[in-house]
Amino acid sequence: MRILLLTDSYPPEIRSASHLMHEFANALKDRGHKVTVVTTMPRYNLTEEYASIPPQDIADEDGITVIRTKGPRIHNVGYLRRGLAHLILPYVFYRSVRQFVLNRPDLIVVYSPPLTLGAAGIWTKKRFSCKLILNIQDIFPQNAIDLDIMNNRLAIKFFESIERWIYKRVDRITVHSGGNKEFLIQRKHLLPDQVVVIYNWIHCYKTGDTRNNCRQLHNVDSKFTILFAGILGPAQGLDVIINVAEKLHNRSNAHFLFVGDGTAKKNLKNKAQKLKLSNVSFQPFVCREDYPFLLEQADVGLVCLSKHNKTPVVPGKLMGYMAGSLPVVAVLNRESDGHDIVKRAKCGFSLLPDDEDGIADAILTLESDNRLRMDMGKSGLEFAHNYFSLEYAVNIYEKIFRELLEG
Repeated sequence: MRILLLTDSYPPEIRSASHLMHEFANALKDRGHKVTVVTTMPRYNLTEEYASIPPQDIADEDGITVIRTKGPRIHNVGYLRRGLAHLILPYVFYRSVRQFVLNRPDLIVVYSPPLTLGAAGIWTKKRFSCKLILNIQDIFPQNAIDLDIMNNRLAIKFFESIERWIYKRVDRITVHSGGNKEFLIQRKHLLPDQVVVIYNWIHCYKTGDTRNNCRQLHNVDSKFTILFAGILGPAQGLDVIINVAEKLHNRSNAHFLFVGDGTAKKNLKNKAQKLKLSNVSFQPFVCREDYPFLLEQADVGLVCLSKHNKTPVVPGKLMGYMAGSLPVVAVLNRESDGHDIVKRAKCGFSLLPDDEDGIADAILTLESDNRLRMDMGKSGLEFAHNYFSLEYAVNIYEKIFRELLEG
């Protein structure tokens, strides 16, 4: 099959979504499909090696045709500028499709966010008379409404109208949890057969060989390290974790290591400095190849979402920690399906963001019980093997492909 993938996130940019799409494209290629990716020029979270290499408009990357377009900035900018960029982006993508995609694809897969990229998928579907699948990670604009990022009634109605328009014109929607499927059925009135649950996939990492070197590299050699790796933004609600760090400052050897970037990073650093917290440190993103080594330096993986989120979103980093055999402390909004995953996998503790004492107690419990940490890490790894494998996910996607083409 000829498959066209439209995504704002793709390597060499360092983001979990970039790795997700890269692995998906390669898995499809390895199964004999002809894959073309349309994405943006890389500009965020680049290693020094890639930052110095001028990207090409179109290139063959290990058997995958990658088309890069110069889109507007949608990350690390103000909300108004980001909203306008989301509206411009589908036109930029579709222009590249018309210019460079010469052979008719059998199927289009669009990664959301941004949701508006679905419009480019719809225009491409009409151009080539093919089928369209929308992979939804964050339910927009609901997540922006919940976080009070979007509170203008006209803007809400406008983006909700775009949302309805896109949902009506895609052939299938894939989501990463059962709660997200129920949300779309109950709140957005989609048909059950239109929405398919496919867990986000993750590689299971072999760890242990370089643990000591990694811990020395990040200056946490003798500390009980709590790792948060990912976007530092309003959706994560990480002020709660700084408060917990303050509670544990003189009670524990725990050290909170934040690895990543985002609009909230500056405020978090300022708050930690104001409180004179020596048990908090910040590091930039690490590249995909170094991520397993980053996991090796940690004792516990930390997941966090703001209590203001009202959708069942499951952070991808939860699966990453499980795949690295790390016990998890998951601080999630009440609606998140992550609570159920942690419970089923028996891989750690899940708590609500307003339970700062409970979060601190969970960390103290894990710090004092090495056997418990090992058991939770092992259990999480087994669960990841069974449910979060790339092979399992691609099998379901190929089943959807066949159903759409034969139906």
